Amino acid sequence: MKKSIFSTKTVVAIGIGAAVFLILAKFVAIPTGIPNTTIQTAYAFLALIAVLFGPIAGLFVGLIGHALNDLTSYGSVWWSWVITSAFVGLGIGVFYKYFSVEDGEFGLKKIIMFNIVQIIVQAIAWFLVAPGLDILIYAEPANKVFTQGIAAGIWNIGTVAVLGTILLTAYAKTRTKKGSLSYED
Repeated sequence: MKKSIFSTKTVVAIGIGAAVFLILAKFVAIPTGIPNTTIQTAYAFLALIAVLFGPIAGLFVGLIGHALNDLTSYGSVWWSWVITSAFVGLGIGVFYKYFSVEDGEFGLKKIIMFNIVQIIVQAIAWFLVAPGLDILIYAEPANKVFTQGIAAGIWNIGTVAVLGTILLTAYAKTRTKKGSLSYED
């Protein structure tokens, strides 16, 4: 029997994760002064979901959560950035097994590794993918979309570095460390 990538746990994580992403993107975003570009706390939450549930959950939370935010905020979906959010969730989620958060382990080494991964994934996403898709799909001016992408990328990297690290550290502390329990006769 082939195991499905959409376990009940993953489907529930996607549904709840997309809803929380939507709420954070809609109500906990800080304007930057650059048109259509805000500091988004939702990406720290997306990183948490991707690390806890893996790349499929990360991809769909980014995709659905961002698409719903665009739809409810602007009346239409800006697909280039929705795809970019999905890429961020997928990219961080690919490395979820390396972080050992479920095992109660998220020390300095894992924090540094997490931040290296998220910086690389988000730099590719916001400095290349988002502006590239803006130009390809919407024929937007390059100088405009690269300015927006670089600003969004820098803020998202910083938000995930601070809030994402805090969320993952706090979550790891709620888990029982591997090997910390022993059996008594």
